[in-house]
Amino acid sequence: MIEIQHLSKHFGSFRAVDDVSLTVAPGEVLGFLGPNGAGKSTTMKMITGFLTPTKGTALVCDHNVIKDPMGVKRALGYLPEGAPLYPDMTPIGLLKFAAAARGIDDASARIKRVIERVELGSVRRKRIETLSKGFKRRVGLALAILHDPAVLILDEPTDGLDPTQKHQVRELIREMAQGKVIVLSTHILEEVEAVCSRAIIIAKGKLRFDGTPTELRLRSRHAGAVELRIAGSQEGVREVLAGLGGVAAVEEAPFGDGGQGWLVFPGEGGPVLPKILGEAQARSWDMTHIHVESGRLDDVFRTITQGEVA
Repeated sequence: MIEIQHLSKHFGSFRAVDDVSLTVAPGEVLGFLGPNGAGKSTTMKMITGFLTPTKGTALVCDHNVIKDPMGVKRALGYLPEGAPLYPDMTPIGLLKFAAAARGIDDASARIKRVIERVELGSVRRKRIETLSKGFKRRVGLALAILHDPAVLILDEPTDGLDPTQKHQVRELIREMAQGKVIVLSTHILEEVEAVCSRAIIIAKGKLRFDGTPTELRLRSRHAGAVELRIAGSQEGVREVLAGLGGVAAVEEAPFGDGGQGWLVFPGEGGPVLPKILGEAQARSWDMTHIHVESGRLDDVFRTITQGEVA
């Protein structure tokens, strides 16, 4: 449903987006990650037809963003960063205006469903300028999904929402994903794992990673690392752990209560947990904590985008 080919956007000598190509298929929820200024919002604005590419092109449901920008806008819903709204209108008034502009036939029924889905009922007749940031974000999301588009472009959709509201929006994204394409720009790494089937990272305008959230996590140096804590004296523990076969490194892992723990990183010899457990039994260590890390997304993000300001 989305096909991007060698997409670039230059502002003078500055390359905001530099030769990005990717395809997004129906049913995919694509997490679009990158530091501030990496080119995420610029890419989204080109996909939606709000910015003209310097080079390359993009297709949305077979509509060319350069040759048929209105066809693109009919096929997609867009929640821009900041979600600009008419402050003197009410949510229901704004939705009626948008429905009329789009020529939606069953406007009343559609508006009612959308208000229920994003839980705007309690504020539907209040002026938008009086609403909280979270409710304004939900009004923007309601506008984006009003015409039931095949493609949704969401720029920071949970920005300004409290934890409960974030959960509700993420559930809504999961519900809408089947048969649609959803592109979700976010700086919240946990959000990618929560709702996305695929993740890309852009830095300095270039595509740096494209894969599943699990594949992204497995690139972390902490993937497979074992965190453990042993009661009593720690003398010689580091040396014993470092001497186990397949161990690449051992680091201190301080705990919140001020206690001392260890983080054991695997090398190329496979999992180190069985070796640690065997050594602990042989030495009668009293292990009070043991945990195998699945990887840390923030590690991978910093590594891939190093040199960028996150």
